[in-house]
Amino acid sequence: MLSLKIIVGSTRPGRAADLVIGWVSSAARAHGAFEVDVLDLRDWPLPIFGENFATLGDPAHPTFSVPAVCRWNDVVGAGDAYLFVAPEYNHSMPAVLKNAIDSVFGTFAFRNKPAAWVAYSGGIGGGIRAIEHLAHIAIEAELVPLRNGVVIPYVASAFGPDGSPIDDRTSAAAKIMLDDLAWWATTLRRARQDAPLPPAIMRSHASEGAR
Repeated sequence: MLSLKIIVGSTRPGRAADLVIGWVSSAARAHGAFEVDVLDLRDWPLPIFGENFATLGDPAHPTFSVPAVCRWNDVVGAGDAYLFVAPEYNHSMPAVLKNAIDSVFGTFAFRNKPAAWVAYSGGIGGGIRAIEHLAHIAIEAELVPLRNGVVIPYVASAFGPDGSPIDDRTSAAAKIMLDDLAWWATTLRRARQDAPLPPAIMRSHASEGAR
């Protein structure tokens, strides 16, 4: 099976993410293609913007600034695909989620793996501007961002008593997104195994060393 890491990008008290996590993780498990691991950033005490080349240590065996960052890189690196659950804060994503992505530093753990999103907001936007920023950041992290995701407007009233979305289009969008994630995760895993391509920075350094 494919390893899907669902990364919960909100940590504040009273977060609306708790309305979303149970539903989307159940949908991912019911899909049948994935072994699902929910990574709630509340459980990961990652230093805020703490990683750089000075904290990395030996690139072959990175130590980072604290052991939690080592564990984070290991757990993230075990994934074949990623699903980010993110609210929209001030027309963007939460800083804690940006920091978690930035903390995958030097290991290339996200490289050449697909990413999708379930975004939400308290208003009509449904988190679309958080997705726009996430897609740009994903490219720099060497993820493969997918077009199809889920947006949930008016999140406080979006779910019924059983925890399922009231709007059937939300579940339909999730099915499309999970199908896409499974297809890309399978394809990219095969490509990584059959024809591994080192990160550009390594190839650049190798080219400079050959001069």
